Amino acid sequence: MSISADRPSPEPPPVVGRWLDADQQRSWRALLLGTTLLMDRLDADLRAHCDLSMAEYEVLVRLSESEGRMRMARLAASLAHSRSRVTHTVARMERAGLVERVSADDDGRGIVAVLTAAGLDLLERIAPVHVNGVRDNLVDLVDPDDLAAVGRVLNAVADHLIGEHPERELR
Repeated sequence: MSISADRPSPEPPPVVGRWLDADQQRSWRALLLGTTLLMDRLDADLRAHCDLSMAEYEVLVRLSESEGRMRMARLAASLAHSRSRVTHTVARMERAGLVERVSADDDGRGIVAVLTAAGLDLLERIAPVHVNGVRDNLVDLVDPDDLAAVGRVLNAVADHLIGEHPERELR
């Protein structure tokens, strides 16, 4: 059944907001501001030391944790990024000699991102900058129990959202 072009589309039902109370609103805004500022700082640190973005750093990390190679679709899912975004990121990194793309051995249709020796060398040199940034701007600022609680909360969020999109493999 199609809607006639001369008839207006039916209005969707109104959405009823389940509003946040004041404490929930403060916590939500703190999460938004804190994560934005933290990611911006970590990205700026990487760019200042080696002109590498946080997204590019995460590609190097994921590849190093997967024996140096990963199918592009799986890489995108592990980063929770679109395939096109990861394709563009990997293309930039390929031009810089940090990764290369090859055909998948098992079927020849898929594309595999492969960590190069230069990419691994850069990761080994820059990882301390990143880890120190995470410590200085998060880990060492909060009580270990609070940090563990944040991890539990965000794992619950990730598990919920992965349940809605099972093709994503984030951890």
